[in-house]
Amino acid sequence: MNPHAAALITGAGGALGRATALRLSADGRPVAILDVDEDNLAETARLIEETGGAALPLIVDLRDAQAIADAIQRTIDRFGPLGVLVNNAAIYPSRPFLDVPIAEYDDVHAVNQRAYWIAAQCAARRMAATGGGAIVNLASITMHGGWSDLAAYVATKGAITSMTRALARELGPMEIRVNCVSPGAFPTAAETIHPDPDAYNRSVLASQALKRRGKPAELAAVISFLTGPDSTFVTGQCLEVNGGWVMA
Repeated sequence: MNPHAAALITGAGGALGRATALRLSADGRPVAILDVDEDNLAETARLIEETGGAALPLIVDLRDAQAIADAIQRTIDRFGPLGVLVNNAAIYPSRPFLDVPIAEYDDVHAVNQRAYWIAAQCAARRMAATGGGAIVNLASITMHGGWSDLAAYVATKGAITSMTRALARELGPMEIRVNCVSPGAFPTAAETIHPDPDAYNRSVLASQALKRRGKPAELAAVISFLTGPDSTFVTGQCLEVNGGWVMA
């Protein structure tokens, strides 16, 4: 796989997606960045271009399968062969399980799991024709402990991990590697769902072996490894990046 082939990152307007886009750009890749938030996406593009990188910002609703396929085509039209896909975007409505409307459940799965499947399928078809590539799916520490009021979100993260292994097995003969990264409690906008941020921060630090919060760039470094030349014999794995909260 060309170490400078294009990368596509979903949810690139958020903290983790932005850090990933910046890191893969620093690795020498042109990057297509997808999000529904135009302002945050524009800021990510500005930061990439400010450091000499090439960015293609695309406003995409990941519930729209055709929009995902079109984004991959636009990436290839602009930058050439696609070498990396990072499925990062997610939504996380917080509500007790007994109160979750089916429409909300469907929406969470559409963005958090179905879109990963569609993007991986579209990308893998292109990668298979150009010598291979690397796909990284973002899971979550929540799949290990459940977490109250996030049942739909947690269900998608478990599904993503299993899907990663299935795709790694099937796409391996095409030199397409598929891995998963499971972040811990990084400080992002997702923390707004917790009513007492200070108490939440204390609980995170009490649970982790490392007594500090992780930085988005530290997660991005793991994704860089999994999509780069130093991990060419790594596939079907789920790497935990949580400061030692969960040790499995």
